[in-house]
Amino acid sequence: MGEALRTDLYELTMAAAYHREGIADRRAVCEIFVRKLPRRRSYLLVAGLELALRALESFRFGEDDLDFLASLPALETAFLDPTFRPFLEALRFRGDVWAMPEGTIALEGEPLLRVEAPLVEAQVVETVLLSLIGHSTTVASKAARVVDAADGVAVVEFGARRAHPEAAIDAARAAWIAGCAGTSNLEAARRWGIPAFGTASHMFTMVHDTELDAFRSYVDAFPTTSTLLIDTYDTLEGAARAIRAGGPGLAGVRLDSGDLGALAREVRRMLDEGGMEDTKIVASGDLDEGSIASLREGGAPIDVFGVGTKLTASTDAPALGVVYKVVAIEKDGELLPTAKFSRGKVMWPGAKQVHRRLDDDGILEWDQLSLADEPPPPGSSALLVPVMRGGRRVGPPEPIAVARERAAASLRSLPESLIRGVPRGERPAGPRPSARLLALLDEVHARVGGR
Repeated sequence: MGEALRTDLYELTMAAAYHREGIADRRAVCEIFVRKLPRRRSYLLVAGLELALRALESFRFGEDDLDFLASLPALETAFLDPTFRPFLEALRFRGDVWAMPEGTIALEGEPLLRVEAPLVEAQVVETVLLSLIGHSTTVASKAARVVDAADGVAVVEFGARRAHPEAAIDAARAAWIAGCAGTSNLEAARRWGIPAFGTASHMFTMVHDTELDAFRSYVDAFPTTSTLLIDTYDTLEGAARAIRAGGPGLAGVRLDSGDLGALAREVRRMLDEGGMEDTKIVASGDLDEGSIASLREGGAPIDVFGVGTKLTASTDAPALGVVYKVVAIEKDGELLPTAKFSRGKVMWPGAKQVHRRLDDDGILEWDQLSLADEPPPPGSSALLVPVMRGGRRVGPPEPIAVARERAAASLRSLPESLIRGVPRGERPAGPRPSARLLALLDEVHARVGGR
């Protein structure tokens, strides 16, 4: 099965209708944006662009894919046309793409990516682009909040078992871009060069006759890197046994349940009294930005946070309202702006750009949503940059380390109002529209709003 089948059926039914009508080659402009941010969120951290570009480069229907499509009742009529199968067989993405680079901060309603391509190409890549950009941006945005709450304490992504294996790899990558110190996911570590971290589990302790036997076995196997999970039975007794088994060379102990703040303080005291000042305390167990912030505010002596489910699955906001909409379509050789005017879902027409201005201290002052051909306002810069021309990248793949550095710089540019999030009942900040964009909205509404 080829990459092109990672899509929804309606993308192919529409492609068939475009082909039959003879409009498949009309130019179209489509944009990805998040109409409304999740509750209490004030910004997004963009991720997934590299994954999206790889999908666009490899887009094609193989023979097995075409056989499967031809077997679908919904496409039976389309395949009666002898030209439709060759049309799909030759289909590749040869369009142009502009995007916010990975690690860029985005506000509500701002285009994260823009596609200009023949209509059918712009159509059939919708689902996979939404999937890859939406999922990675969801996780990166959550991870950025968790890392911020940790306030300099390392955060390791532990969520591989809470997602589909491929989604877990993408989540680990997004979390690394957002500032996590590493991942437990070995394939993510191999594929993307992310530092790998891990400890023993409760099972390792439980299969031994005693907790002390388990600790001694693990330390014998890993004399310089052992981190012992000490809460299988009784946390403080486990700490005492870890001290006996590991001594001053023990790398760390891990707390996974109970009152993490109180336990961390007592375990830290025990370790220090045992001459183990360098032994780290790792804390895990259903952590998120709220619980981590509370632990940090309470002065808990925790050296590493392991965050799994609530980061990798972004449990408070597991899916962004990310959408892909056509904003211009060719007619009589000219690209005409268009827009949707559904109640509650009115969108801005035309190919757009986001211009951002930072103040003298490098803090985000404002964003302006402009038309793509507008010059940047004084002191601002454009956020969407060309990444593909004619279906080919404009440069080599960007190293993930560059995206990580960009994310760190972007997060440092956030004003305090955005870092804190949005108070209950308030709307998050968004870009201001340019005068030309406002005028275009009225013009397009007059032209298409009533038809």
